[in-house]
Amino acid sequence: MAAGSPHLIGWSGDALTDSVLAVIDADTAVIEFSVWGEWDRALSTQARTVLDKCLAEHPTGMIIDLHQLDDPHAVSSLLWLTACVQGAAMEPPVAVAVCVSAGAPLARRLRRLGARDWLVLYATVSQARDALAGRHPLPDRMHLALPAAPAAAVLARSLINDACRNWDMPQLCQRARLVISELVVNAAEHAGTDIEVIVSKRGSGAAAALHLAVYDGDPILPQIRDPVPGLLGPSLVDRGLGLRIVGAAASAWGALPARGGKLVWAIVRARPEEH
Repeated sequence: MAAGSPHLIGWSGDALTDSVLAVIDADTAVIEFSVWGEWDRALSTQARTVLDKCLAEHPTGMIIDLHQLDDPHAVSSLLWLTACVQGAAMEPPVAVAVCVSAGAPLARRLRRLGARDWLVLYATVSQARDALAGRHPLPDRMHLALPAAPAAAVLARSLINDACRNWDMPQLCQRARLVISELVVNAAEHAGTDIEVIVSKRGSGAAAALHLAVYDGDPILPQIRDPVPGLLGPSLVDRGLGLRIVGAAASAWGALPARGGKLVWAIVRARPEEH
C-alpha cells in the first residue's frame, strides 16, 4: 500500500487494523463500525481516524458496536458522543446508533453526559439495525447495475450526464465523468464481478456536490500504485495509477469493505473557478 492511500477504511500502513473495522451495507448505505480490545492511545488514534473516514463517506446511518471494547473507565465516551453530534450536524443528518451493554461503565457515563439528547443506546447490534431499517437512502439518488464489461464505463458516464442534467450541476459533469469512469473500469478489470453504481446529490446551491459510489463483489480494497520510472503516463493495464486521477479530480475519495465485496466512493464538489 502506497503512502498516498489516506482514505481507505480499515487500513493502517500495509495491513488491515486488527482492532477497528468498518463495513458498509451497499443497499442501505449504513456503516457498521466495530472496535475491540483495550482502549489505549493507539486504539484511540485508530478509532478516530476510521470514524472520520466513515463520516466523510456520508452514510445513511452508522452503527457503532462497542461490545468488545475494554474501557472500564469509559475514557472513550467523548469520542462516541462527538461522532453523534457530528452526524446530527451533517446535511442530511447521519443517524448514529451506539451499541453497548446497558450495565457497562461506558453506557453509564454516556447517559450522565447527556448522550440521550443526541443518540439512543442499544443493547444489541440487531436492535440498532432494526431501528435504522426505516431510514432510506437519499431521495436524490440514481442507481445503475452493470456487468464487468468494457461498455460499463460508457453507461456509467451516461448516468453522470443524466444526474448533472436532472440536478442542474453542469459544472461538475466533466470531472464526475472522469472519476466514475476510472472507478468502474478499475472494478471491471480487477474484480470481474457485477458492478453497482450509485450517484447521489449532496447539499444545495454553491455547496452542492455529487457523491459517486461503485460497489463490486471483490473484498480486496484498491491500492494506489507508485508510477513506474520511465513511463510518461499511466499504463492502460495498470489501473492502480488511475486512483491518482480520482484523487486529483475528486474532493475526497475512499473505500471500505461491504458485505460480499467492497464499495469505493468519491465526492466531486465545485471548485472556485467553476462557480
